[in-house]
Formats: sequence, structure tokens, C-alpha cells
Amino acid sequence: MKYLFNEEKEYDLIAIGRACIDLNAVEYNRPMEETMTFSKYVGGSPANIAIGSSKLGLKAGFIGKLADDQHGRFIESYMRGVGIDTSNMVVDQEGHKTGLAFTEIKSQEECSILMYRENVADLYLKASEVNEDYIKKAKILLVSGTALCKSPSREAVLKAVGLAKKNDVKVVFELDYRPYSWESVEETSVYYQLVAEQSDIVIGTRDEYDVLENKLEGNNEETINYLFQHSPELIVIKHGVEGSYAFTKSGETFKGHAYLTKVLKTFGAGDSYASAFLFALLTGKEIETALKYGSASAAIVVSKHSSSEAMPTVAEIEQLIAERTEKVEVK
Repeated sequence: MKYLFNEEKEYDLIAIGRACIDLNAVEYNRPMEETMTFSKYVGGSPANIAIGSSKLGLKAGFIGKLADDQHGRFIESYMRGVGIDTSNMVVDQEGHKTGLAFTEIKSQEECSILMYRENVADLYLKASEVNEDYIKKAKILLVSGTALCKSPSREAVLKAVGLAKKNDVKVVFELDYRPYSWESVEETSVYYQLVAEQSDIVIGTRDEYDVLENKLEGNNEETINYLFQHSPELIVIKHGVEGSYAFTKSGETFKGHAYLTKVLKTFGAGDSYASAFLFALLTGKEIETALKYGSASAAIVVSKHSSSEAMPTVAEIEQLIAERTEKVEVK
């Protein structure tokens, strides 16, 4: 089964929300207290997904707010350099700074992120800075959950979603739950439900859907029964090494397996999964194939040091799928 988009649109994907700096530990297998050197990359879920999409050959754009500082200029320059349209990235004039994420790589299983997200520029994107003429040019508007955690970014995203629906643009909601950004799970659930119910495609982990539904331990059947009462047509639920599932409103279920890989760190998998999954859908591949692309891309990124810089090419994804077809079951 294929998923259809409006092929007359100029952009394949326009993402909105967080673009920040990742400072990834160069020294592995030690706590951050003992780490002395870090490498700088562009980070933030929607930025990473836009970068991944562009590296796969899609025409991508970005809506966001950048700090008027060296980090903000680095982000814009890097994203423009990988082919992303940055014409709708607004420069903050009120002194807000770029968000920073320091990552710690203790082991394959033990990675953590220390975030600096107080009064960061991306959360000050205003509804008035969201341009309808820009959004209407996209096949997909990609929204991630963190942009909903504070005003005025929250209202800017809600406006963008409304404009997308008005202009035949598919809304893709990548849940991207970061608990430190929110006051409570109850607050998160309110805004996640508001956007999920208006989206066409929803992508997240099982744990993120539990937050959306404000449940301790939900299940896939209850999730799809709830969301399919609303706008979503395709729901992707990821279960880590157990693989992922895609559910369609018309009743089909597809299973994608996780690919065995040598894991360096655990972060970046979700963003790379989303970019490759959406690439496959946008280029006319079946949903079952799109799950393979997502899983293969995630396997590549968790084996490398960065998230954005490690986003793979189509050839790398297809090579991994071809080489590891018989090894997809993770025990």
C-alpha cells in the first residue's frame, strides 16, 4: 500500500520548531564529569529530520527562530549548506540564546543528554512569523512535540497546522517527547492530543504514545482506535529493538523489524527513522518498504557519533537493507 501526497507542491517537506546545537562527547565510555572534549553539530528533532530528508534528495525547508549569535549563524549556514531552504528561519531580536545539548556516551546502553533550554530562541517563534504562502508550497508540514511546550512557539505551531490543513498539506506529527521541557505529563497530553487529532501521520515510540494518551501503559490497539476517530490516516508506533508497526485507517497493519547494528549511542535514531520513512513514502514506496528504510537509517545513525552529520544517503540505506535482509530479527 502506498501513501499519496499532492505532487504539485514545490517542497517535499517543511519542518517547524527546534534547531539547536549538539555537543557530543568525543571521549566514549566515561561520564560527562570526566569528558574534556566535545564535537559541535546541528541538533533538534525537526532540524535533524529536515537535514536527513535533504541528504536523501528531498526538497526541504525550515520554519524556526534562531539566536542572533555565533551558534545561530552556524545552524543557518549548515542547514543551507546541505540544501535546506532557510528563508523562513527568523533571527531573534530579543536576546534569546541557542539551545545546547551536551551528550554523554558511557556505553551502548547508557547515554544521556544534558540540555540547556531556558529561554531559548526556538521557543520564541511567533504566530505572526509563520507564513501561509510558504506552508502551502509543501507536501508535508513536519511538526515535533517539543515546539508545543511553551508559548509563543506553541501558538505558532498550531497556526502552522491550521494553515497546512487549509492548503492540502499533509501534517506529520513526530511526538519527540522531552520531559524536561514540560510542566507535567497532563499538560503534554493536552497539547499532544490537540495536534495528533489534526495530523495525517503520527510517528512516535510506544512510550511517547502513552504520554499522548496520559496512560501508564497503553497498547497499540487502544491508540489506533482513539486516533482513527480523528484526522490521522497512518500511525507509526516504534518498539525499539522489537521493531515498529504502521497502522492505516483502512485497516492494514505492517510490521518493520529492527536491524542489527553496532551501537555507539542511542540518540538520533528517531529523527533518522522519520526522515527515511517519509522519504520512502514521498518517493512512492510501499508502507512496508518505508518501515525498512526508517529502521535501516536508524541503525546507521546509532552506530555513528553525530545525529545530523550522520544522516545517511539513499545508497547507504539500501545497501544495509540488502546486506542484512536475513538478520532483521533482534533476540
